Amino acid sequence: MARKEPVTPAVRVLRAAHVAFTGHPYAYQQGGTGELAALLGVDEHAVVKTLIMEDDAGAPLIMLMHGDRAVATGRLAKAVGAKRVQPCAPEVADKHSGYQVGGTSPFGTRRTMPVYCERTIAELPQVYINGGKRGYIVSLATVDLLRVLAPTLVDAAQPMV
Repeated sequence: MARKEPVTPAVRVLRAAHVAFTGHPYAYQQGGTGELAALLGVDEHAVVKTLIMEDDAGAPLIMLMHGDRAVATGRLAKAVGAKRVQPCAPEVADKHSGYQVGGTSPFGTRRTMPVYCERTIAELPQVYINGGKRGYIVSLATVDLLRVLAPTLVDAAQPMV
């Protein structure tokens, strides 16, 4: 019997925006984007992480980053006009997004937050991004991601340590 795909707030947003996407349910296990990329047979660079971060005033924001890169928080802070930016604690991120860490999607968040996207993501033809539930990834054309989210493109990638 095939796994039933979830209807999350993210899926509802994508459908309402008439975005063609493919769902990829998988057995969730904590880890990184490398395992997911291997499971799907795709380049980890095309797997996009949705990170809930906050500036020095505690204001939340969404940062979209390649799976094989980390966020240079100093460069991101400069881009957003803050003194510093840091990842939110998991329970704070859950509260802002309405999603559980490991299942956070930039689509259909509980709270409207500014969205920032690593500039080189815009160069990819297709991305793989969380569909709003642990164990559920969606693939879609990058142009649709950019159209729906209208993110600010920034240069904040650094190699993983």
